[in-house]
Amino acid sequence: MSKNQSFRFAVAPMMDWTDRHCRAFHRSLTARALLYTEMVTAQAVIFGDRDRLIGFDAVEHPVAVQLGGSEPASLAQAARICAERGYDEINLNVGCPSDRVQGGSFGACLMREPARVADCVAAMKAAVAVPVTVKCRLGVDDQDPEIALDALADAVVAAGADGLVVHARKAWLQGLSPKENREIPPLDYDRVHRLKARLPHVPVSLNGGLASVADARAAMAGLDGVMLGRAAYQNPELLLEVDPVFFGCAPPHADAFAAVAAFEPYIAAHLARGGRLHDITRHMLGLFGGRPGARRFRRRLATEGVAPGAGLDVLRAALADLRAPARRDAA
Repeated sequence: MSKNQSFRFAVAPMMDWTDRHCRAFHRSLTARALLYTEMVTAQAVIFGDRDRLIGFDAVEHPVAVQLGGSEPASLAQAARICAERGYDEINLNVGCPSDRVQGGSFGACLMREPARVADCVAAMKAAVAVPVTVKCRLGVDDQDPEIALDALADAVVAAGADGLVVHARKAWLQGLSPKENREIPPLDYDRVHRLKARLPHVPVSLNGGLASVADARAAMAGLDGVMLGRAAYQNPELLLEVDPVFFGCAPPHADAFAAVAAFEPYIAAHLARGGRLHDITRHMLGLFGGRPGARRFRRRLATEGVAPGAGLDVLRAALADLRAPARRDAA
């Protein structure tokens, strides 16, 4: 895994955001970043609509699926299904603090059960040939992050985990909402660096609070990779910087206008299958922030793009708004 350059930069798994259309769009902005699905439970993979839940387009590679669960056998079965579908990595969620996830005894609450997580990782490793990684927090509630993170890391590495992605905050399982858990607990990047120094042979990636590619590049010093979440989603244009900064190669397109133009065939194919324009353009609203016309661009996509039968003409008109003479309506 340490030799897999895609580990250098990833776009985080984000519920309701990083669906297959979001990932395909992000791929038009970076050819090399590792893209993640939304978290999907092992039981949903086994018993649910797999095309809807874990279907993806070949253009998305490299792409990882994030699984939620706490039963080794079901996680192994789900991992096998995902690997057979062609995913490049299987990631286990040990970081989500939502009440729903806690109710299923997985996510961040598993920080309290490193042995159980290790059993899950071992079962998944035995089931698939692709890398199996773990995304975790520094700890939960009153846990000491020095003890909790080391215990989790040591257990999963011994079980064969191919890498760790650490959201550099604790999670509070009671009293804070998932949104507050992404913002209120203080960041501690130094703790992640201490983990890497103690486990130099283990790929370790940093997540949490990174607002730009420049921030990410600076924070990665001494680590193997970084993961951006909300910043990449809310300002997807920054992904054009990823390939030059992290991989030393040109971005797939010269600018966001060219990336959107190249993405049109994907959108057209989705519409031809009976899909809605808004399924895709909702992930594009953050483009062009700060430019004259950006507000008009967003407004047109958010209003006309949701209408039944909306097509590429709406997207093209929104882009024309950006190119129109500037008015006092910039983002």
